[in-house]
Amino acid sequence: MASNKKGLLTALMGALLALAASLAPVQALDLTNVAFIQTSKGPTSIPVGHAEFCKSRADECRPHSNPVSAVSLDERLWQELINVNAYNNQAIVPVSDMDLYGVEEFWTYPNGYGDCEDYALAKRRDLINAGWPASTLLMTVVKQTNGEGHAVLVVRTDRGDLVLDNQVGSIELWSNTPYKFIKRQSQADAGKWVDMFDDRDIVTITAAIK
Repeated sequence: MASNKKGLLTALMGALLALAASLAPVQALDLTNVAFIQTSKGPTSIPVGHAEFCKSRADECRPHSNPVSAVSLDERLWQELINVNAYNNQAIVPVSDMDLYGVEEFWTYPNGYGDCEDYALAKRRDLINAGWPASTLLMTVVKQTNGEGHAVLVVRTDRGDLVLDNQVGSIELWSNTPYKFIKRQSQADAGKWVDMFDDRDIVTITAAIK
């Protein structure tokens, strides 16, 4: 089992490296490449849960003084990404906000238990603590194929926008996921959000995204 998992991870890294061959170095990245999801230039509405999160943690929701457009992903950073994703997926027990806090939406760092956005917040925190630029670690709201809202962490790298998800063990390019991408944090300001333009033909049942 362990060797199979290692083989799968190696294969995925190989695919990402192959994709990188078609991209320019980080300093000259073409962010219109299909590996990167496009966003609006102006701000959009902030998810209620994140707005409340920012009220109590204003230091984590400020403009970035020197935003980094993308992380140059090498094997060491790739492994770090895998480790952080796997650790939090295994360490946190999934429990809804209603069951934990008695409300529909409550974004916070998990204490052993958490909802999808809590997993994403924990991964973002751990990567920032490991030295990753905060401007490349973006809380993101998506719509699942059943129409329900979901939160993931999108990591902007020179290989493209990678998705860290508590529902899936592997790390995938955004375009290889079954989600409809709705909006994410701005790379310029952690307290603002932008709309995402996902034109892929994914059939979903309409549902409200808070």
